[in-house]
Amino acid sequence: MLRRFVSHDPSEETPEAKARWFQSLTVAERMEYLCQITEMALTFNPRIAERRNAAASSGRIQILSIPRR
Repeated sequence: MLRRFVSHDPSEETPEAKARWFQSLTVAERMEYLCQITEMALTFNPRIAERRNAAASSGRIQILSIPRR
């Protein structure tokens, strides 16, 4: 069962905070979350699985974020 709670703290919306939350989940909880997100995507767009336009990256990927002031 995924941990469910409501927070109104903006600091919990940063990518870093979300990564910490995701890393705190067990493997089973992560898989359950993945299944829930997949089910939601398929509910809103049932034909999404038919898309075949994804391509592998040929190089390195770097995630950038704007520094907070």
